Amino acid sequence: MAALTAQRLLEVRHARRNEAWARANGAVEYGAAHYPLFFVLHPAWLLGLLLEGRRSRGEVRWSWLVLALLLQPLRYWIIRTLGRQWNTRILIVPNAGRVTGGPFKYLKHPNYTVVAAELLSVPLSVGAPRTALLATVFNAALLLLIRLPAENRALAEYERSGEAA
Repeated sequence: MAALTAQRLLEVRHARRNEAWARANGAVEYGAAHYPLFFVLHPAWLLGLLLEGRRSRGEVRWSWLVLALLLQPLRYWIIRTLGRQWNTRILIVPNAGRVTGGPFKYLKHPNYTVVAAELLSVPLSVGAPRTALLATVFNAALLLLIRLPAENRALAEYERSGEAA
């Protein structure tokens, strides 16, 4: 838990630095109204993981843990590929260019795929199935109904404006 929490906090710090860069370079934000929902989901997930996972008395489900660990290089491949454009908000930086390399050659939104797999696999690795189910359902609802449509609209508008060239 400590390592996972530290990882997430370091990523938030990195995302905030990138956000500051993006804003300093004229970024336009999309979907700001739904952003706080993710800061409810993820800490609730960590709390559920801790509370429900404690009942398993340290029993580890190795296949789920291996999956969770295998996702980490993918997470950092995505972050590295996006470079300064990686953050936790939908920020479109004028003339920054749309990232199409790395994992984006294979998936339109690879980060969301990795996060969804983590929200499921990490709790299951420590015997927290309710946390896995609830986090997966809420994340899917947020992504499918709110976040992805907002991000797709932002990217489409960016490409229509001609700044993507």
